[in-house]
Amino acid sequence: MSEREKMTSGALYWPGDSQLKCDRMRAQRLMRDYNATVYGDDWRGAILRDLLGEMGESVAIRAPFYVDYGYNIRIGRGVFLNYGCYLLDAGPITIGDGCDIGPYVQILTADHPRDPEARRQELESARPITVGRDVWLGAGAILLPGVTIGDDAIVGAGAVVTRDVAPGTTVGGNPARPLVSRRGDP
Repeated sequence: MSEREKMTSGALYWPGDSQLKCDRMRAQRLMRDYNATVYGDDWRGAILRDLLGEMGESVAIRAPFYVDYGYNIRIGRGVFLNYGCYLLDAGPITIGDGCDIGPYVQILTADHPRDPEARRQELESARPITVGRDVWLGAGAILLPGVTIGDDAIVGAGAVVTRDVAPGTTVGGNPARPLVSRRGDP
């Protein structure tokens, strides 16, 4: 099994592998090109289509935008990502249709072993992150490896999501927990 196959399957892998280095360099070149554009430049969509694994219609991504590889990212239709988002896609990232993602949101699939010997060997792992349809991720929210955000959920600004969020739920805080106002509204 190649290091890339290990990485995308969730197994321990070595990120120093020559193919993975080439993949990251490719992504860095495309990010540099994309981040140098301005809104309205005709070639923005072409760069994103080269960078990302899949991208639906009417997607808007404000530069700057950062990824590890790009090819593990699937973005649905009508998605908006505000300035400065980080999608570290060692593992698959899926973002459903109609999502609004605030500035400086971090979606982080990469993880490190808890065993110090494995860390000394510079091994890593990754777990997929799935964001359902019509989700709103507030500014500066952080999604940690392996979480799923259900359809119609809201993640408050600055929240650190360590566990799955049920559909229609509003969460906030560190670690993120369900929030409910006195009226029953989030």
